Amino acid sequence: MAIDKHHTPMIDQLEDGPWPSFISGIKRLRDEHPEPRINEMTNDLLGQLEHSYETRKGYWKGGTVSVYGYGGGIIPRFSEVGKAFPKSKEFHTLRVQPPAGNHYSTAMLRQLADSWETHGSGLVTFHGQTGNIMFIGADTQATQHFFDEINDYGWDLGGAGPCVRTAMSCVGAARCEMSCTNELKAHRLLVNNFVDDVHRPALPYKFKFKVSGCANDCQNAIERADFAVLGTWRDDMKVDQDEVKAYVKAKGRQYIVDNVITRCPTQALSLNDDDTLAVNNRDCVRCMHCLNVMPKALHPGDDKGVTILIGGKRTLKIGDLMGTVVVPFRKLETEEDYEEMVEMAENIIDFWAENGLEHERCGEMIERIGLANFLDGIGIEPDPNMLSHPRQSSYVRMDGWDEAAEEWFERQAEKAAS
Repeated sequence: MAIDKHHTPMIDQLEDGPWPSFISGIKRLRDEHPEPRINEMTNDLLGQLEHSYETRKGYWKGGTVSVYGYGGGIIPRFSEVGKAFPKSKEFHTLRVQPPAGNHYSTAMLRQLADSWETHGSGLVTFHGQTGNIMFIGADTQATQHFFDEINDYGWDLGGAGPCVRTAMSCVGAARCEMSCTNELKAHRLLVNNFVDDVHRPALPYKFKFKVSGCANDCQNAIERADFAVLGTWRDDMKVDQDEVKAYVKAKGRQYIVDNVITRCPTQALSLNDDDTLAVNNRDCVRCMHCLNVMPKALHPGDDKGVTILIGGKRTLKIGDLMGTVVVPFRKLETEEDYEEMVEMAENIIDFWAENGLEHERCGEMIERIGLANFLDGIGIEPDPNMLSHPRQSSYVRMDGWDEAAEEWFERQAEKAAS
């Protein structure tokens, strides 16, 4: 069916750069998709976008859109210029939770795409920092139909608003030899335990779980997650000296010195005269750089577990915050280990829900009340091992820390004497 295409000279320029343009993708849906409804919807979407570029104003406004029984998971978008562009006057986005580790099959993706082309615009974006599959462009009536269809074959909406948001985890041990924990299990247990808090917003603001299998932190958990789980190890790094020699032979001593030895942040590495590698494991901070450069020669140790950090976030009421180490090391092997992790998350969310201010992230609350008070509130004793080198962790507030550390040493002495 031929449609009267909107004239879009300004947004057409977005296709002239060296990178793929989202404008080209929308035009393909307008020009090539066999469904007339999608052709008309994307045509009016392009028309409104061109109008926004001409006037330098945005014309989307929010509202309330939900599916039965849910209070979140949909980003409402109503057009203020809907009379001029009626086919895209409602263009809501549905957030759908991905599988842990983003492990998809082509059959899963095809099924989702078919459902979305039946009910929505055909526009899809994957993940980003929200962790969700973003299905962009459906009217209010279609949101319920689309959700019902995908829910029947196993998918659920993600979080939006002041709630527990969609969790993220790295690809994990299935594809990565640096993995130090079962990322996918940790992800699923945390999500499944807080399903009600995902779908029914009732918290001060958003709360994010992210799980990375090692300190490479492919999920950027330390910076973006209120509850970050990072895989680590506490014994010695494993070194294959024959592979080290092979690297030196292939690359040369100077290359290894310049790209491995001198780039260790704590100078824990040295290259011996016989081309073997010496590691001062006591000073190693698990930055992962040397393991990434020489993955055949260096591997994580055998005594693996996780570090848990709390309060990471981007700028909101205050500037960016990195997560604060609350659990320096914990084994995640038995069911009891996982239950303790989930219980800790429950305690933190309950404390934050009771003490956080409106629109205040967990890390901002910690900044406001102090780390010592936060630890006391969630029932965790202050431990000097929470920070190995405070000067290298300048993002952590230390108010009241000296007194808390003294109390910890006193408790340790009492335990040793008893």
